Amino acid sequence: MYMFTRILNRSDMITCLLCHDAPCSKACPKLNPAALLRSIWFSNEKSAAYRLPPQNPCEDCDASCEKSCIRDKSVPIKNLMNRLHKEVKPNLEIPCPENEERLKTKLCGIPLENPFLLSSSVVGSTYDMCARAFEAGWAGVSFKTICTIDIHEASPRFSAIKSDSGSIVGFKNIEQLSDHSVAENMAIFRKLKQNYPTKFILASIMGKNDDEWEELSRLCEENGADAIELNFSCPNMADGELGSAIGQVPELVERFTKAARRGAKIPILAKLTPNVAQMSPAAEAAVRGGADGIAAINTIKSIIGVNPDTYVSAPEVHGMSAVGGYSGNAVRPIALRFIAELSKNPALSGKHISGMGGIETWQDALEFILLGAGTVQVTTAVMQYGYRIIDDLKSGLNLYLAEKGFSSLEEVRGRAVNLVSETTDVLERDTVAFPKFHREKCVGCGRCVISCADGGHQALVLDEKRKPVMNGKKCVGCHLCILVCPQQAISSSGKWLTKK
Repeated sequence: MYMFTRILNRSDMITCLLCHDAPCSKACPKLNPAALLRSIWFSNEKSAAYRLPPQNPCEDCDASCEKSCIRDKSVPIKNLMNRLHKEVKPNLEIPCPENEERLKTKLCGIPLENPFLLSSSVVGSTYDMCARAFEAGWAGVSFKTICTIDIHEASPRFSAIKSDSGSIVGFKNIEQLSDHSVAENMAIFRKLKQNYPTKFILASIMGKNDDEWEELSRLCEENGADAIELNFSCPNMADGELGSAIGQVPELVERFTKAARRGAKIPILAKLTPNVAQMSPAAEAAVRGGADGIAAINTIKSIIGVNPDTYVSAPEVHGMSAVGGYSGNAVRPIALRFIAELSKNPALSGKHISGMGGIETWQDALEFILLGAGTVQVTTAVMQYGYRIIDDLKSGLNLYLAEKGFSSLEEVRGRAVNLVSETTDVLERDTVAFPKFHREKCVGCGRCVISCADGGHQALVLDEKRKPVMNGKKCVGCHLCILVCPQQAISSSGKWLTKK
């Protein structure tokens, strides 16, 4: 479910391909429908409605946008634009913010124009890529991990689990670190800092020993990095004392953080692995070693896509595969659990938390901020949709802050931390929140009845009009019916009744 009530959803435009240089926008003389469709896709329908002209140009048009659609007119563009005008726009609460002042924040005291950074990966691995991201509006980049190791990548090295729409839900990679030399990467830093002095460069590094951690840290500071991120978490570099093998041993985390601290005075973040039961021991070790903050999470060790004919999992490289890092929207709940753990830890009080793991929309980013993250990092969504998603990340979050009356990100950071418990023991168990059925939206598919019968408490039946009828004596308020309804025709009543 979405955090806030939405009128338009991805399901309303499920066939849209979110095209590059979209034909629908070229065909429309009065709107940019491709950008508006993207905003709907990324949970940002309100900002889309604000961008509409005063008069609706779509009502009596010939839908040239739909005629140009490469999906053979299958995307209901005209209908969606009309709904933005008629259903979303009239419900806008405040004027759209005229600037992005609310989004300004700091990372260990260093100003950022917004909280959005590219995370250390292929999306921030060359000068050209970083420059295009900066021009698009990203505040900074955690540059792809710099090392002295001779990197030779496998091919292919990506695989994914996809939704019914074809979008990536879970993403696996067996990619390693930067394949540029240290000298080449330092030259990139200098050029980026010269041409984009206000953008933030977070230099991700990985050493093979104490001396390398210290030397790489020193070089990054000397060549313009604003801060350093210690990669203690890459699951694809886990042999010996590398990657996630470090993050699983607090003593190594402390030792190599101390080594990096000897090399530089700029802020240091330790990027920790989620391939542990608890992250706090490693985080506390990093702080003891001199870290100013924590970045989390890196990818989760995974196996996906076992071929039933060859028996090899994906991606297959000449008849073999390997455990790799899992990312994407599917890992966000796991990432949030670790962010909450770090935020609750008094030993980490005052330390910066840079959160990542499955962020696609501004609402995803807000969840991390509400649980204590000061900045957020993104990779998989950029790989899928491009740097352009920054527009909706910024405008959606900015509008939310304005609607809530907040003047800065700091006012919302951590507000959810004390409302989540590590165990379910604290939860009140004497009341029931019944579901509410919106019969005007119901199409009578009966999915709620099936799920309640076979996975719930047999509290629903269909009446003669194929509408669900609830037996209040059997309903326990589990809300399974709400989750499975494809029409969003069931919601929570918002009322808790005492059990009899």
